[in-house]
Amino acid sequence: MLHRLLEKPAAKKGVPRALVLVPTRELAMQVAEAIHKYAKKTNLTVVPLYGGAPMDQQIRALRRGVEIVVATPGRALDHLRRTTLDLSALEILVLDEADEMLDMGFADDLEAILTTTPATRQTALFAATMAPRIASIAERHLRKPERITVKAEKRAAGKMPQIRQQAYIVSRGQKGFALGRILEFEDPASAIVFCRTRLEVDELTDTLKSHGYGAQALHGGLDQRQRDRVMQLFRTEKADVLVATDVAARGLDIDHVSHVINYDIPTAPEVYVHRIGRTGRIGREGVAITLIDPREQRTLRFIENVTKQKIDIATLPTLSALKARRLEATRGAITTRIAAGDLDETRALVQTLGADFDIADIAAAAVALLQAASDTPAGNQPDQEPPRAARPDYDDSRRAPRRFDGDDRRPPRRDDRGDAPRPPRYEGDFERRPAAARGPRPERPFAPRDTRETREPRAPRVQTPLAGAVVLSFSVGRTQGVRPGDLVGAITGEAGITSRELGAITILPHSSLVEVAGDAAAQVMKAMKGASIRGEQFTVKVAKPTKE
Repeated sequence: MLHRLLEKPAAKKGVPRALVLVPTRELAMQVAEAIHKYAKKTNLTVVPLYGGAPMDQQIRALRRGVEIVVATPGRALDHLRRTTLDLSALEILVLDEADEMLDMGFADDLEAILTTTPATRQTALFAATMAPRIASIAERHLRKPERITVKAEKRAAGKMPQIRQQAYIVSRGQKGFALGRILEFEDPASAIVFCRTRLEVDELTDTLKSHGYGAQALHGGLDQRQRDRVMQLFRTEKADVLVATDVAARGLDIDHVSHVINYDIPTAPEVYVHRIGRTGRIGREGVAITLIDPREQRTLRFIENVTKQKIDIATLPTLSALKARRLEATRGAITTRIAAGDLDETRALVQTLGADFDIADIAAAAVALLQAASDTPAGNQPDQEPPRAARPDYDDSRRAPRRFDGDDRRPPRRDDRGDAPRPPRYEGDFERRPAAARGPRPERPFAPRDTRETREPRAPRVQTPLAGAVVLSFSVGRTQGVRPGDLVGAITGEAGITSRELGAITILPHSSLVEVAGDAAAQVMKAMKGASIRGEQFTVKVAKPTKE
């Protein structure tokens, strides 16, 4: 495209000669940056047009004159309606990720834009799949097109990605618990968790942060500065879990990803392959895990048939398996430390204790202390077995729990069978008997906030006081929508400390109080200058010291 524009002079000065249409603003920025780099030593200029950016700034850029425009369909149509984008002299039109644009509902916008372009233009269409809808656009708007198919790269023997693929069959309500158990068992160095929607990404990220994980969200609702910050945290391994949507994760090139987890199974095999291809790079081993609802097993089999790869169905790790994994990790850490040597001081301590205790007991106590100090975040969950596995032939998501108002009353209902008692609507339904006879409710498992179960008010969190802690006051609170997970994520991400150095968190209407270990307070105050939570700028100051 650049070569052709440089070969001949412009027929009309100051108006775009080339237009590249892309589905998302992230991709628009990436393509515009690439074109700018390639055209650096030429007089060709490029302007990206996408939603979420100031319209007047884009209008000024267009009025100054531009040769190449990279735009999302919606924003391009907005400029056409305002007559601020002139396509009368367009020479080249590029439809990038055409299949994705159609899937996102841009078909009508594309038709409207294409009808405003000259018939003499050259059109290039790129798509991962040549679906019938893509072929129909090509037939209507391309003149005698040449079709080019790029086959998958053939890897040399020994260079194939080594990816262990597993799937867990869990109902929708159990997915949060299953993810927490899997993360604890796998203990990934860095993982990407894929979700379908922005809302699901935000809620799952908050849940993971509240359980002590260094999780960060990546979706189309972030501006470029926020996106760059998230990617910097993930690349420098200050964040170990990236929760993302497919569109926002396009173009990511990170080599150290050890696990890819499909919180929602993709419906297209191509998307599944694209997702799991982010692990197992450069000869490393990778793990791809998929959580599927019982009714989604047919989709899983379809992916297996298309990819010609077997995806093993596994059962969630039990508590005994988790404990065995922890002991094995401790064994490896001890073996490595012994091999490193330089144990004279600790050996002297062991010999002193050996006068009063058995050496095996001393070693066992040391291992117990090591495990307590290095417990994974999910280890803070109640010791419970995973919920009953859903039957593969039963759709567990269709049964909804009966709603209560906090007491034992049932909502009124119509019953045409006289005084005969109505049987429970599903197994485990509460019967008409005093609340005390039912016993306590079971503890809620690790689950995102979109669970469909009826909730009772949560019991206050029991927080172990931090010795010598300092209470920091943040000038944002409940009015700004701030939650404890937001504060934990912001502090650990910016200051580089762990959640164990944070104590009690109190959210007030216009401020928040956070207990911080004394030796980390100054570091937190320095790191949080200029930071923001939920898009709100804030100040941090010392409120008062806590009593030990």
